[in-house]
Amino acid sequence: MHKAQLLPEHGGYRTLKSFQIAQLVYDVTVRFCDRFIEKRSRTHDQMVQAARSGVQNIAEGSQASGTSKKIELKLTNIARASLEELRLDYEDFLRQRNLNLWPAKDPRRRALIAKRCATANEAAGWVRQEYERQSSGQNAASIESTLPEIAANAALTLTVVACSLLDRQVHSLAKQFESEGGFTERLYRVRSAHRGGKP
Repeated sequence: MHKAQLLPEHGGYRTLKSFQIAQLVYDVTVRFCDRFIEKRSRTHDQMVQAARSGVQNIAEGSQASGTSKKIELKLTNIARASLEELRLDYEDFLRQRNLNLWPAKDPRRRALIAKRCATANEAAGWVRQEYERQSSGQNAASIESTLPEIAANAALTLTVVACSLLDRQVHSLAKQFESEGGFTERLYRVRSAHRGGKP
C-alpha cells in the first residue's frame, strides 16, 4: 500500500518550462530596457521588475508547494499577472512610437518560437538576423527604425509564450487543489494512515 506522505516533492521549479521561459523573458527584458529605454525612467524599472517578479514568484510558489498548494497557486497567478503587465509595456512601447505590432499569426513570431531560444544571446542573435534580413536594400534612415520594432516584438512574443504556459499551469494547479485539497487534507490522510485507518 502506498504510504501517505505529509510533504510531497516540491521546489523543482528549474525544470518547469514556464520558469525557463520566464527567466529568458527577464534576461531579454533587461537587455531590451538597457538598449531602448532611458535607464533613469520609471518605465525601465517597472519593466525589469515585472519581468523579475514573474521569475521569482514561480520559484517561490514551487518551493512553498510542499506545505501550501494554496500559496503555490496564488504566487503562480501573481507571476502570470506580472508578465501580463510586462506584455502591456511592450505593446505600449510599440504603439507610442508608431511601430508595428506583429499579429498573432505573423510568420516571424512563429519562426522565433520554433527557434526555441534558451538564452538572451540566442534571442538577440535572432533579432539581429531578422533585422539584417528586413533591412537589406533599404536606406539607412528606414533601417534604423526597424531594430527597436523587431526587438520589442521578439520580447513580446516570448512574453506571450510565458503567459500561455502560466495560464495552463494555473489551471492545472487549481484543478489539483480542487481534487486533492491542501496541507490540512494531506495531514488528515497521513494521520489516518498512521493510526491504521484508511488513507
